Amino acid sequence: MWAIETRGLRKVFRPLLGRHAVVVVDHLDLQVPGGTVFGFLGPNGAGKTTTIQMLIGNVYPTAGKAWVLGYPAGSIHAKRRLGFLPEKFQFHDFLTAEEFLRLHGRLARMDSATLNRRIEEVLELVGLTERRKSKIREFSKGMQQRIGLAQAILHDPELVILDEPTSALDPLGRRRVREVIQYLKQQGKTVFLNSHLLSEVERSCDYVAILHRGRVVKQGTLDELLVNRSVVTLELRQITSAVLDALRRVARRVQPIDERRIVAEVEQESQIPALARAVVLAEGELMGMQAQRESLEDLFIQVVAEEGK
Repeated sequence: MWAIETRGLRKVFRPLLGRHAVVVVDHLDLQVPGGTVFGFLGPNGAGKTTTIQMLIGNVYPTAGKAWVLGYPAGSIHAKRRLGFLPEKFQFHDFLTAEEFLRLHGRLARMDSATLNRRIEEVLELVGLTERRKSKIREFSKGMQQRIGLAQAILHDPELVILDEPTSALDPLGRRRVREVIQYLKQQGKTVFLNSHLLSEVERSCDYVAILHRGRVVKQGTLDELLVNRSVVTLELRQITSAVLDALRRVARRVQPIDERRIVAEVEQESQIPALARAVVLAEGELMGMQAQRESLEDLFIQVVAEEGK
């Protein structure tokens, strides 16, 4: 069973006053394996937030279907089993951290004994035990984000949906959130993560989907998406048109970055020596080479650029 599954999910907003309809999510097909950390990526306006709102039942789809933990998205059975941290949380900032969690626990109909235990556990997980009696209005933005994460996991949900959970955090706060995400994974939970911090996604996620103009254009494990391409920086004494032509016959992408350096992308690491041979055969003078696996940021920029053509 998929933790999240959508088939042909579509959302069209139809403004008043005769304006054109806006397709925000366009026949979205998505499969999120249970017990994984799944990164949901896309440029601004790609439809990520609208998709999340349909998954949690706040927005009704125009067409298509979505299931959460085997139940129709938005159903009471699905809502009871998921936790959600929105990008911008509206806090009752006159409450203390403990009062805030107790309120949300009661809304979730948790019994007193379980609620007391879980408050202790989640405060420790997010590093706010010592601030439990502090009012939320006294918290920094990063601390507010962490107490928001605590409420999302308070009722021990099977699925946790996090919308930009590290956007307001410093490096130490981001590390804490990564640790919480990995803890949830170890507990067999599914984490659905929307973030603009691609380095954080690459560190935390097992699976990734890239959304563009309301459609999934790439989906798979990080190893599947990144391992088959190698990016190599070549340093030459001088870049000539003959060298560039020779490299383009070997590499899938060749891009000069200054007067002496070229970035070349090949499909397999085994093709890297062919780059050096191409330079030599074109009578170029190779000063050095540095190979690295393509990063998630590289893939994201490339995919968005290709889809935008």
